[in-house]
Parts: sequence; C-alpha cells; structure tokens
Amino acid sequence: MPTLRQAVEDKSWRVRYMVADKFIELQKAIGPEITKKDLVPAFQNLMKDCEAEVRASTASKVRDFCENLPTDGRQQIIMTHILPSVKELVSDANEHVKSALASVIMGLSPMLGKENTVEHLLPLFLTQLKDECPEVRLNIISNLDCVNEVIGIRQLSQSLLPAIVELAEDAKWRVRLAIIEYMPLLAGQLVSM
Repeated sequence: MPTLRQAVEDKSWRVRYMVADKFIELQKAIGPEITKKDLVPAFQNLMKDCEAEVRASTASKVRDFCENLPTDGRQQIIMTHILPSVKELVSDANEHVKSALASVIMGLSPMLGKENTVEHLLPLFLTQLKDECPEVRLNIISNLDCVNEVIGIRQLSQSLLPAIVELAEDAKWRVRLAIIEYMPLLAGQLVSM
C-alpha cells in the first residue's frame, strides 16, 4: 500500500481530498485485513489533515468507515484509533468539518453499544448541541433516533433533554423546526416510560 500512503501524504490537498472522497470504495475493494493494517492509520491521518476540506470529507465518512471495519475487533479499533480523532474533530475550528461530523457521529452508537455511547459519545453530542454553528446543532437533532435506539429514552432524556429544550428557543428557525419535528417521538417515548 505504498501508493495509498503517498496519496494520503501528497503535497496537494486536492489529491488528499480525493483519497478521502473515495475512501469507502477503496476500503470495500481492499478487504478487512489490509483495512486494519493500512487503512485505519491512513484514515486517522486524513482526519488530522491540515486542510479543512480534507477533514470535512473524511469526517463525513466516519460512520461508513467504521461500519465497514471487520466485525471482529471493530469496537476496539473505533475506541482506540477512530474515537480520539473524532473527539478532536468535534471542536474543529472549521464549521464544515463539525457539521459533516455531526451528520454521521450518531451512527457510531449502534457499533459502540450502550455503555460506550453513554461514556464517550454523549459528552460529544452535548458539545455539538451547544455548538455556535446552527448546522452542527441541526445535524445532531436530526439524528437523535439512532442514539435513542441504543441507550433508551430515559438516558437520552436525562442527559440531552435540557440541551434540547434550550434549542427550542434557538435563534435559527431551522433548529427550532427540527426540535418541533423531533418532539412527537420524544413525547411518545417519555409517556411510555
């Protein structure tokens, strides 16, 4: 995989961007063993790239990349190699990077299970719900059902409900609209408790 390593470290951000853009297709073609050995480090490098466009493209692929990891050892790879970089991306300086991540991060919940979601992902979701960028907040709200299925409404309501209620008064109408759209699901789940 020297060619891949060269492409991931290419001087031109456009080359690195295209690698990030085609990463999932590459992962599917290569298979699980080479993915573990070569693609995981390459993906980590792309998440830490100096160009925001490369980081945003890579961030948007986090869920798909993790889903395509070999099931044997997937959780371990995510926890030790992917999640530390994801934590950095949550507070990235670029709003496109944060927004791209917010649109897929909830999808990690089913792969990590209840305990890891509560311990490691919920704090990230809370950070994103309070992000200054409305697209980040909107993307998190729009994907709350993924987390609800994994941790249950009780845990979700205890940890995220105060932030969600606060967002009902958000200055951006799209965020308020997303909260309204999510309310029936939340109310139905709370009533059934």
